[in-house]
Amino acid sequence: MFTGGITSGMNFDKYDIIQVNVTGENVPKPIDNFENSNLRQLLLDNIQKSNYTRPTPVQKNAIPIIMAKRDLMACAQTGSGKTAAFLLPLINLLLSEPKNLVVSAEHCEPQAIIVSPTRELTLQIHNEARKFSHGSPIKTVVTYGGAALHHQAKQVLKGCHILVATPGRLLDFVDKGRITFSSLRFLVLDEADRMLDMGFMPDIERMMAHSTMVATGERQTLMFSATFPEEIQRLAGQFLHNYLFLAVGIVGSACTDVEQQFHLVTKFEKRPKLTELIKSEGGEKTLVFVEMKRTADFIAAFLSEQAYPTTSIHGDRLQREREEALADFKSGNMAVLVATAVAARGLDIKNVAHVVNYDLPKSIDEYVHRIGRTGRVGNRGKATSFYDPEFDTPLARDLVKILQQAGQQIPAWLEKDAVNNTSSSFTRTGRFGGKDFRKFENKEETIAYSEPQPREPEEEW
Repeated sequence: MFTGGITSGMNFDKYDIIQVNVTGENVPKPIDNFENSNLRQLLLDNIQKSNYTRPTPVQKNAIPIIMAKRDLMACAQTGSGKTAAFLLPLINLLLSEPKNLVVSAEHCEPQAIIVSPTRELTLQIHNEARKFSHGSPIKTVVTYGGAALHHQAKQVLKGCHILVATPGRLLDFVDKGRITFSSLRFLVLDEADRMLDMGFMPDIERMMAHSTMVATGERQTLMFSATFPEEIQRLAGQFLHNYLFLAVGIVGSACTDVEQQFHLVTKFEKRPKLTELIKSEGGEKTLVFVEMKRTADFIAAFLSEQAYPTTSIHGDRLQREREEALADFKSGNMAVLVATAVAARGLDIKNVAHVVNYDLPKSIDEYVHRIGRTGRVGNRGKATSFYDPEFDTPLARDLVKILQQAGQQIPAWLEKDAVNNTSSSFTRTGRFGGKDFRKFENKEETIAYSEPQPREPEEEW
């Protein structure tokens, strides 16, 4: 339980000079370390067992904000410790202010619900919640599509403090009356930008409008993501009360910890180039992203025939197969995992040395999430992308801006494509994945830490 996570790398000290913006009213003071965070001893013991030495910037700020019972919209880059940032204070409040579980033979009323877009991320959050609440009376249950409905229903009806769920299976249980929101104290949307885009928004609106949902302002609502475009902030604002906006500078996927390289190739040159890259890795873990489900299986079969142990994960595989593929990759039984968008967000896989974009995604935010599977928590990583001008030119300007932000070398041919192409979806300015669209005068705090101061519908339905 405590040994599977990624430990901090050689560049972890760089986190202490990351800029942080907090906007809103009455911002709580950030913590310096876990020991002075007012977390209970049980949580501090579990933090130590997890080999967390000191909090990351998103944890330094989010923990006191959540402990102060404030709603929060937090934007922090991939691999920056967002899951612990909301789980630790949430569990602490459940322990400090205990309330009896409401459960009957027909339904249960979770006190905290955490919703995420993919099955794999949901399972990961559940395991983290179990880890941090280990040794406490807190009960955690997970529910997601593709797995046995009857078994999950039995677990739900035993009652739980924390329910981690994908939106489709959660609403299925709500519609059947097995889950109600009447006792809800905390609602967390992880990867909130994905949860609030047009694919998932109807499900979120149904959940928020349910007759048993605790009103905004009476529950604590927390939203976390690596990117928060203004339009998503406007959608999210209707579900939040007097919230604080936390933006942490780029610390993981688009910084110098990840070496970003690009190769100009045609679609017919991709396979031999991929084989060359895999061979050069010498058996280190490599995560290959493709756009189409059938391409994932094709590339996995091709690499296996070349004597490179490879598996694949995508939305058409059975849930059991998806979990087996992920387990084989995590354990090292398979050195290469070929994946579609289901593996792009949130997954914490130890020792991923190389991310390869066999197919570049259609949006720059998806690119940021993908390459964030390596170079996490101060570890070094490498991301290689195949750029086919026939398909990828619309992304050129956004890629150049990401490379400029990260202080990385920009190929001349990519700069030329960017100049010739007017298309861009890049809305971020400075070194943040989002900026509070609300206007505050004298409310913005910029903190530079220094020691010792302190869419592809692959997703779950």
